[in-house]
Amino acid sequence: MVVAKILSAAPHPQAERLQVCEVDAGAERFSIVCGAANARAGILVPAALPGARLPGGKEIGRANLRGVDSAGMLCSAAELGLAEKSDGLLELDSHAKPGTPIEQHLALKDQLLNLELTPNRGDCLSIAGLARELAAIYDLQQTAPVMRPAVVSSYEQIEVVVEDAPACPHYTGRVITKLNPKARTPDWMRERLRRSGIRTIHPVVDVTNHVLLELGQPLHAFDRPSLRGNVRVRRARPGEKLKLLNDQVAELSTKDLLIADDSGPLVLAGVMGGAASGVSAATTSIFLESACFDPATIAGAGRRHKLLSDSRYRFERGVDPGLQRKALDRATVLIEEICGGDAGPITEVGRAPAHAATVRLRFPQVARLLGHEIPAREIPKLLSRLRIETQAESADTWLARIPSWRYDLRIEADLVEEIGRLYGYERIPARAYAAQLPRNPVPETQRPANALKDLLAARGFQEIVTYSFVDPKLQSQLDPAGASLALDNPIAETMAVMRTNLWSGLIATWQYNRQRQMTRAKLFELGACFAAEGEGLRESVHLGGLIAGNALSEQWGEKSRAADFYDAKADLVSMLPHGDTAFRFVAETHAALHPGQSARILHGDQAVGWLGALHPRLTQTLDLGSAPMLFEIDARVLLKVRLPAPEAVPELPHSRRDLALTVAEAISADQLISAVRDVGGPLLRSVTIFDVYRGAGLPPGNKSVALGLIFQDRSRTLSIQEIDAAVGEIAVNVSTKLGASVRSR
Repeated sequence: MVVAKILSAAPHPQAERLQVCEVDAGAERFSIVCGAANARAGILVPAALPGARLPGGKEIGRANLRGVDSAGMLCSAAELGLAEKSDGLLELDSHAKPGTPIEQHLALKDQLLNLELTPNRGDCLSIAGLARELAAIYDLQQTAPVMRPAVVSSYEQIEVVVEDAPACPHYTGRVITKLNPKARTPDWMRERLRRSGIRTIHPVVDVTNHVLLELGQPLHAFDRPSLRGNVRVRRARPGEKLKLLNDQVAELSTKDLLIADDSGPLVLAGVMGGAASGVSAATTSIFLESACFDPATIAGAGRRHKLLSDSRYRFERGVDPGLQRKALDRATVLIEEICGGDAGPITEVGRAPAHAATVRLRFPQVARLLGHEIPAREIPKLLSRLRIETQAESADTWLARIPSWRYDLRIEADLVEEIGRLYGYERIPARAYAAQLPRNPVPETQRPANALKDLLAARGFQEIVTYSFVDPKLQSQLDPAGASLALDNPIAETMAVMRTNLWSGLIATWQYNRQRQMTRAKLFELGACFAAEGEGLRESVHLGGLIAGNALSEQWGEKSRAADFYDAKADLVSMLPHGDTAFRFVAETHAALHPGQSARILHGDQAVGWLGALHPRLTQTLDLGSAPMLFEIDARVLLKVRLPAPEAVPELPHSRRDLALTVAEAISADQLISAVRDVGGPLLRSVTIFDVYRGAGLPPGNKSVALGLIFQDRSRTLSIQEIDAAVGEIAVNVSTKLGASVRSR
């Protein structure tokens, strides 16, 4: 496969869409039939000669196409495996030599490295940055291409006004005129961009992308005739809009930073250019911008408008504020080499800093943090590999000047980490360190959170840990009355608000597992919930749980049944502090719970949680099959326990009386037990409901509740008369308060 020059292209005598091309392939000439629309005399293209094998496996040989012999194939970029699709032959540079192997002309014998960088190392998002980092790691001399300053050959200049200096600390730009609109991006640059995942667009745009990859500085080229008046770097004004290069119309916020002229917005600074001022095939004059923007400002704009770009990716991680002039000159020289043109003087606003920061570094602190003493004479040498200048302030202290491109080095510990990294973690010996663990006394009235987790784990629950930011749509369905706090810069649309309860995470986890054929689950989470409160935020720790599917796993000893309200209540009751009778479950409705299977959890008169089945509407909307049981309670009331009070083992017998009462269906068990305890006095040791009956023999709308009453006095044996009198008072009280009657049979 070689470079070939088309000497002539004549119509095929038997086919309208084919041409017979005479090509010069270096050593000899061939006749090749071609159907590409751009096949014409004078251009240089790739030719697959007989015996060549294309990337897809197709072998090229001699063929006869409708009566004309064809000795090979002229190729497009797609046929060479250099593009997914292409409209015609791949046109090569005019200086390419016929007969040169394609892999040699396009330098295809190359290696691609896919590197993953942590967000704090924006300085490595370029070839120069990676080379600088590798030179530091391996203590090598860094080599860089010779970059000469551009020659100023024009006087045309545009005034730049920066209205928000903190958001744009350094801005440079220049006018370049007399560009050749027919210029073509050279093959070597097109190939470098392709291998870096960037498509070629226009020679000027390709140069800016090449400098972006080479030096790490995003640039933007404006079509000079489209600019009106001065260029301004300012915040957007209320109601302003901007049509972007991707045809999206951005509704601008006053938080957005713009590049504008006297007519209005031109560019969403650091994120994406505007359609009206972009370069085109007819552009002959440009204003080339090279600027530095505040990372937080660019990150906020990109997330607000949901825009991703190579420039945003770099600006929000930090671009060297001292790189702008160098990148502008580099781009100018490349543009002049490719498109010609006359460069004007540089307009500069702001100043490139000599250093990013000065940090005091103490020798004893290096040894303390690394756990190993590195010789003091080595520390300045190690830091110099990172181009960090050190100046001795005292015998064991240095002042370190951080280079402008290292946004991540701001405190002493950052420098110690770099010293350890370059010295080599493998050279730091592993040893056991003596540590003092301060006592952290916990009062006996405070139960550790792990005790709650252990209780639930013993009852078959599994703990989950989910994000504190959740899907606003699901949150509004589960807690429509809650005041959610929206995030300024959410990770994703489904993680845009802080959770007000734990149910969204529990339900999403069950939904995920159910889709993977899990049939039952008992899940819990102990975590913080957040609610907007005025202009502030209220944070509280909740314990939430979910039970879905059958109450028990499949077995022979018990019939399978779906988990119900009382299964969830039993699990919740098991965690209540022992002896605390202030907890009550009161029937109430919740927007996310089944109207007939929901209860409010009270501690005294304070509402502390909810219990119930998920609302049928939500069960159907979320495609959960059957409704899971949910509970959530303020963890603080579960962690407070009473001090244990010893009691003597009773020496005297207790007496039991069973009392069957007919009560209305609306009367709850809590109401009934409270009415019994009100008059039971100190002799009544416990009350237990051991049977509930509904059916024949009862008035409509009533139920029969059987109570087990235990009476005991520790100092004497109770008489039958005392017990009967106490039972009689109880019967009168429940009748008066609740309308209950004693069943005779």
